[in-house]
Amino acid sequence: MAAGLHTEHPDREDHWIPLSDLMAALMMVFLLIAITYMLKAEAKTNQIKEVALVYEELKQELYEDLYAEFREDLPKWKAKLDRESLTITFGEPDVLFESGSAELQPRFREILADFFPRFANILNSPKYRDGIEEVRIEGHTSSSWETTASEDDSYFLNMRLSQARTSSALRYVLTLPEVRENVAWLRRHVTANGMSFSRLILTPDGKEDVAASRRVEFRVKTNAEERISQIVEVSGE
Repeated sequence: MAAGLHTEHPDREDHWIPLSDLMAALMMVFLLIAITYMLKAEAKTNQIKEVALVYEELKQELYEDLYAEFREDLPKWKAKLDRESLTITFGEPDVLFESGSAELQPRFREILADFFPRFANILNSPKYRDGIEEVRIEGHTSSSWETTASEDDSYFLNMRLSQARTSSALRYVLTLPEVRENVAWLRRHVTANGMSFSRLILTPDGKEDVAASRRVEFRVKTNAEERISQIVEVSGE
């Protein structure tokens, strides 16, 4: 009986050794999976940082080139160039359109004829064209309307007016002879956007600045967000 017990004990030990090896192997597999995931996540983060850095540099260089081109004209046009949003704002309402009208005033036509071909040449240069997603012509109004109307009615009436105004501006600048060689690129990238009074300009005390709110803006959007989305999608496959 004792001899039989002695022969069974080693068999049980032989049975447990492969199980411990299996557990160790599984731990190694899980560890390798975790390390691989961490490396992929780090690589994706680094790619996003690189893209963000490249496009931040592009924005800075584009701002500097736009400012160098227009710095002497901006005061004459009563216009401003914003560094952060890459937006040129034309903000003298009496120069832009007559009240309630979508027809460009003669002085605004002169300004656009001088401004837009130079603007388009910079944006469609080899240095910038591949980094630009959209050039938005935005029309903004105040919250008022000539006739007595509810706030909702005023919003949609101003929406229709602001859209008509930006469409008039877009039609005019795309028919300028100086931009015809760039017109294919411009048609793909320049859009007309009526904003109504969704983005009012406020005074320091928080009240609506009626005159400042009535403006036309040329806003440049880079495709940094699109590039980052592509990185996220590819890394998630």
